[in-house]
Amino acid sequence: MANIVVVGAQWGDEAKGKVVDYLAPHVDMVVRFGGGNNAGHSVTVGTELYKFHLVPSGILNPHLTCVIADGVVIDPGALVVEIDGHKGRGLNFENLRIAAGAHVILPYHRLLDQLAEERLGDGKLGTTGRGVGPAYTDKAARIGIRMGDFVRPDRFAERLKVALEQKNAILTKVFNLEPLSFEALYKEYSEYAAKLRPYVHDTAALVYEAAVNSRGILFEGAQGTLLDLDLGTYPFVTSSHPTAGGACVGTGIGPTMIDAVIGVAKAYTTRVGSGVFPTELLDETGNYIRERGHEYGTTTGRPRRCGWLDTVILRFAARVNGLTCLSLGHLDVLAGLDEVNVCVAYQTSEGETLRDLPADFSYRTDIQPIYETLPGWKEDVSAATTLAELPANAQRYVERVQELAETRIGTLSVGPGREQTIVLDKTLEEILASTRARR
Repeated sequence: MANIVVVGAQWGDEAKGKVVDYLAPHVDMVVRFGGGNNAGHSVTVGTELYKFHLVPSGILNPHLTCVIADGVVIDPGALVVEIDGHKGRGLNFENLRIAAGAHVILPYHRLLDQLAEERLGDGKLGTTGRGVGPAYTDKAARIGIRMGDFVRPDRFAERLKVALEQKNAILTKVFNLEPLSFEALYKEYSEYAAKLRPYVHDTAALVYEAAVNSRGILFEGAQGTLLDLDLGTYPFVTSSHPTAGGACVGTGIGPTMIDAVIGVAKAYTTRVGSGVFPTELLDETGNYIRERGHEYGTTTGRPRRCGWLDTVILRFAARVNGLTCLSLGHLDVLAGLDEVNVCVAYQTSEGETLRDLPADFSYRTDIQPIYETLPGWKEDVSAATTLAELPANAQRYVERVQELAETRIGTLSVGPGREQTIVLDKTLEEILASTRARR
């Protein structure tokens, strides 16, 4: 079976969780490889809606091993609440594994995240304030606490004392706040550690064994390509690598073990937080898309900014991820519009046409979208099971997006349910069947 990376091809919130859930029956393992509980995946099964923040979406499939890998930063309290909540709904966590090398988010990370955002004033980045960025900062500064240390009381105490001394100096001298209590923090978080200890393992070895023996792995990305720390629309990015390369960095498997990369995109574009957004719709059409698409954050509840599909972004995502195909979703949301626009390029204030994403995108307030207008469709598409069952204008839209993105479309989503997925041609079957020779 294939080892497949599932990544967001836009700014996140593309419904990667649904794609992972749909593909999960074909593999033996689902691995979350980056980010923290600043991300959220929603999966609809029948009449039940499940929301995941750290737990891989594959947990809905009892036969799977689900891994939270080394590249993830983990808020222990949030993870305990998430696990307990889903256990209460009947989900089984016996096959959950947490990487000993994953870093821990602690209260001072959340506090410093919120304080730093407040100090930026009008220049806020739009973070969720959950401490993800500061936790990755500590990881890079080599003063972070990893899960393997966290679940060992002696090591946790030792590492926490060192970290807290530094953090309290910042809190008291820079922000004029009271220092955090070591005793209180250690007591509270030791209780979380005791609950999570049974799940902590050397997951790099576990994932490698599954990959090399072709058991089939889904590498579940969080956020999206345009939020990648190196390749995204800096500085309005996350602190990790949600591109396909992050699946290798965050799990310990090599790129030669990846068989395919599926990029997930909406049939329109959304963005959360600050930053340039050329196709944003600040009108009734934007509100129409937001309400029909339920475009409010899974984690924060914040309304998402909505706009027409931007294929400049999709071509960029295809290039930096090496996409095998796209999974195009939310096609049903566009039903009812007389016309549908697609951004094919940008035009600068000097009249230059840009087909590629400029490196200084986040500062290019002068760029305007160049649109191609296609006829809309009034029909409800949510019950369609094949491409031929879609209205002619919807079919043409899908075909044109595929041409402009320069990437074949493997699946279409016409609603949130598992069954509301259309497989195009044999693209998906080819991906699931493909495995490279393993040494």
